[in-house]
Amino acid sequence: MRYVRRQLEQQVLQAARHFPAVVLTGPRRAGKTLLLRRLFPRASHFLLEDPDVVARLRADPQGFLDAVPTPAILDEVQNVPEVLAYVRSRIDQRPRRVGQWLLTGSQESSLMRGVTESMAGRAAVMQLLPLSWRETPKVGVLRGGYPEVLARPGGARLWFSSYLQTYLERDVRAVTAVKDLALFRRFLALVASRHGQVLNKTDLAAPLGVSVPTIAQWLGVLETTAQILIVPPFYENLGKRLIKSPRVYVADAGLACHLLGIESAAELARSPFRGALFEGFIASEIVKAQVNAGGRRELYHFRDEQGLEVDFLVPGRAGAVALVECKAARTVSPAMAVPMQRLARALGSRRENAGRTTMFLVHQSPLAGTATSAIAPGVRALPWQPFLESL
Repeated sequence: MRYVRRQLEQQVLQAARHFPAVVLTGPRRAGKTLLLRRLFPRASHFLLEDPDVVARLRADPQGFLDAVPTPAILDEVQNVPEVLAYVRSRIDQRPRRVGQWLLTGSQESSLMRGVTESMAGRAAVMQLLPLSWRETPKVGVLRGGYPEVLARPGGARLWFSSYLQTYLERDVRAVTAVKDLALFRRFLALVASRHGQVLNKTDLAAPLGVSVPTIAQWLGVLETTAQILIVPPFYENLGKRLIKSPRVYVADAGLACHLLGIESAAELARSPFRGALFEGFIASEIVKAQVNAGGRRELYHFRDEQGLEVDFLVPGRAGAVALVECKAARTVSPAMAVPMQRLARALGSRRENAGRTTMFLVHQSPLAGTATSAIAPGVRALPWQPFLESL
């Protein structure tokens, strides 16, 4: 597959015109290095996972950086976080030189601590996620969005297996002292089996024989390395007793399918996880659209103790909110829109200065001959492709 132009490109170029440094975070193999090398073809490149490079940098950081021609790409900088202080000193010597330091990292929270401490005001920070459907129609539930999987879908199983092994040996061990990587691998598969469910740490701890604090720490590892998507509950005074736990999804639908043992479209079609995987795919695509536009992640779910449940709430401008219900079925009915209508009425009656509430029933009906329809008052039913196009 040829290079796919990323929606984040203009954001990165604009940042490089205004800041001395640009920090690009995101999961391993999402395409961070490829993006920077394409946008800055004359930049020098140093991979801070190469043992020789790391040894030279740690032995003599000043001497190493003196020999680095700028602009420079420092890849996986979380492996040598102390380099940030030396980069900062160089920026401070020539603060008006913009776009000179291009840094990537796969461990967002640990990297961001270093950026906050050493690079505040000197660096623009952005996140690159795997490819979105708006970037290439090859993205889907079965294969997800990792560029190498989409380029060679026949080797998806081997790629995901290798990816997990590399992830466990590099990222997990770098973030926390996990002694038993095989147990952590089982934990990751267990999280996949809870894909789309309300997060219950006790439910995850019991089968593995570990403590709830350990599960909390391991979930933090997955979130830090952008392997899971945590969707918090929507808090607002609606006069209801709300479920206050987040939902958890494996961030990439293709990786989720791999962890669940789903390898073909036929297996996906008959899988009991089909609905949850479709829902997680839509959640991931909403987040990608927000991040690629340079915005914040703003995605919530709603559930109360009386059983009222809506998959996603997406805040907009001026108090507007979009309600989204995801159905993997090809046939939809007005009854599927009832939860959104009930929640919309509650929002309208309780929110002061509330903006417009829009409602979308997103489904898998084939595109041919299918148009957007008002399936119920105020509710638009549409296939997932035009919904994603509208984000």
